[in-house]
Amino acid sequence: MSAVEAINLRKSFISYERVGLIRRRKVKVNALNGVSLSIKWGEVYGLLGPNGAGKTTTVKILSTLLIPDSGLARVNGFDVVKEARRVRGVIGLVLYPDKGFYSRLSGFENLVYFGRLYGLSRGKAEERAGELLKVVNLDWASNRPYEEYSLGMRARLSIARALIHDPPVVFLDEPTIGLDPVSARSIRGLIKSLKKEGRAVLLTSHNLWEVEEVCDRVGIISEGRVLVEGSPRDIKDKLGLRYVIEAEVNGDSGSSVIRVETTDPVAELRRIMLEAEGNGLRISRIRVNEPTLEEAYIKVVSK
Repeated sequence: MSAVEAINLRKSFISYERVGLIRRRKVKVNALNGVSLSIKWGEVYGLLGPNGAGKTTTVKILSTLLIPDSGLARVNGFDVVKEARRVRGVIGLVLYPDKGFYSRLSGFENLVYFGRLYGLSRGKAEERAGELLKVVNLDWASNRPYEEYSLGMRARLSIARALIHDPPVVFLDEPTIGLDPVSARSIRGLIKSLKKEGRAVLLTSHNLWEVEEVCDRVGIISEGRVLVEGSPRDIKDKLGLRYVIEAEVNGDSGSSVIRVETTDPVAELRRIMLEAEGNGLRISRIRVNEPTLEEAYIKVVSK
């Protein structure tokens, strides 16, 4: 059984756009046009797409904050509409990293409060709060008021809040947006640790390098539909993106650099090595430049 499963989710909204100075007209916005995806246990799944593509709407449906117009979604086997209460008990959610806390309470007090809301005893809530503050590297600031926390500290505290009840499934919507490099690196490390613990993680991000580093599989969404899905490597191969191989060869007449573009780097490397050996040349350096996820993303959403 998949940890998270969505089948043909559809969702539309009624919006209004201005016509002239005063008049407005009603407009139907199709946020999701049949989104399907699945996330395995012990997997980090990255959902990528431009603004307005449907990423946050998908997260809100999976976390029971929105009801889909049609389609089916399950989290840990529970239907997100019919069994919403049970879904909320097994998920951790980071939707707006710097919102939802009490400014005059300390980081520790905030976590204890949310732990109590999840039904933990006071002793267990305090124990979990202390553990998680160490996990997100905020134990040194546990007694400082939340209002004194920086944006990076607030983002890390929001992840601690999402984990206070030890959920098996975690949804992270842009958890590193606006963070400094050190804070962002800390959160990437935390996401990797969640995977090692066997949890299922759904991550949305505009940082494609970050997604490529932490995600096992990626879905690229545009205009409310997942257009391509797979591991970053699989997606690049599906799209026919080209690798660049640079090989420095040495012979009696000196050295030279061979530069080749290919969609099959393994076969091309084998060919270069055999050809060099057949001509009595020695390869002193080989460099393979892999296409980036950013190239794949641009190719998909630009179609």
